[in-house]
Amino acid sequence: MSRWKSDVIGSLLRPAYLQAARDAFERGDLDPAAFKRIEDRAVDEAVAMQEAAGLDVVTDGEMRRYAFFGHLVDALEGFDKFGGWSVTFHDEQGHEAPLQRPVVVNKLQWRRQMSVEEFTYLRGRTTRQVKITLVSAQQAAAYYDPDKSKGAYATRDAYLADLVDFTRREIAELRRLGCDYVQIDAPQYAALLDEKIREGYRQRGSDPDRLIDACIELDNAIIDGHPGMTFGVHICRGNNRSMFYASGGYDRIAAQVFSRSHFQRFLLEYDDARSGTFEPLRHVPDDRIVVLGLVSTKTPRIETVDELRGRIAEASRIVPIERLAMSPQCGSHQPKRATGCRRRIDVASSKSSPRRRARRGCRRPRPDNASAAAAPAPSAVHAAPASPRSSVPRSPGFP
Repeated sequence: MSRWKSDVIGSLLRPAYLQAARDAFERGDLDPAAFKRIEDRAVDEAVAMQEAAGLDVVTDGEMRRYAFFGHLVDALEGFDKFGGWSVTFHDEQGHEAPLQRPVVVNKLQWRRQMSVEEFTYLRGRTTRQVKITLVSAQQAAAYYDPDKSKGAYATRDAYLADLVDFTRREIAELRRLGCDYVQIDAPQYAALLDEKIREGYRQRGSDPDRLIDACIELDNAIIDGHPGMTFGVHICRGNNRSMFYASGGYDRIAAQVFSRSHFQRFLLEYDDARSGTFEPLRHVPDDRIVVLGLVSTKTPRIETVDELRGRIAEASRIVPIERLAMSPQCGSHQPKRATGCRRRIDVASSKSSPRRRARRGCRRPRPDNASAAAAPAPSAVHAAPASPRSSVPRSPGFP
């Protein structure tokens, strides 16, 4: 049933030379053509690494983004990039790392397309299945602030109606260009797993279970009506500098999210005890795939093949193995510490269980002229399948 047994979440470690080039570009010290050549080089290296690992699905490593949501903020006019409220990530040792979020301050307008450049360049660099990642509406809902955003949108619902329309238009253009696999990143679901965060919602007058229903309806409004495409949803508990912001098993959301959402693939964090047991997977319909995020990007320890096989066997008691695949638990663009030039991970994959060596990590920089291919220009915006604003569900409140 599953065509792709080994998947990736999206981001890979941004090499130091790319980070330096982005800083120089934003200062005005590097022209766009030179910056694109450096971006292209980083993407080429990311693709080569994934192909060498034998992965069934590859991404561009999100090398063209400053964050996993960067495609949204950079492509649409209307956001203050670092003007939103911050969320604090932490680890088991008590370390903390705040992350400043964007905030919408003006009506959204196209500056450029979100991910078409990523797809058109990537499809020309590999014969593997490629995947594009976009953020969910409920993740983008966190970029609305009642005080800072009300001049642009009187309500969060009005903002989300625009957000759904823009995202549907992007997917329609990706489909026209041949993209057939899109992942929706939805880490905000994790806030509805954590009892402390749920209690915070209640104290602010929001029902966490109603929030889940609204999130599902918004996700379905984005992905419905694009025939021939596969949609996955990635749910994790946050990953910023190898830290997290939520804990809790999938029990609280499984019956609603797995049964009512229209995603074909569920890419789920399952690398440690904070993710709970596999028992909630019993709610996944029989025609869906579960991608087990068993390989951790948060710690330097390398999982053994026997450990991974054991975890897969445990999950297969609930979901048949032909409907299981495997991936890292999250992306890995912003680690707390480097773990060497390349991190090697042993992966047990496919129903015939061959042993594969998957390698993930950063490569040593080469001279800046190592890649010369320029990326294709983003395609013009095309009309998307109809998404009447009246069909976009109202949100009872979001993080």
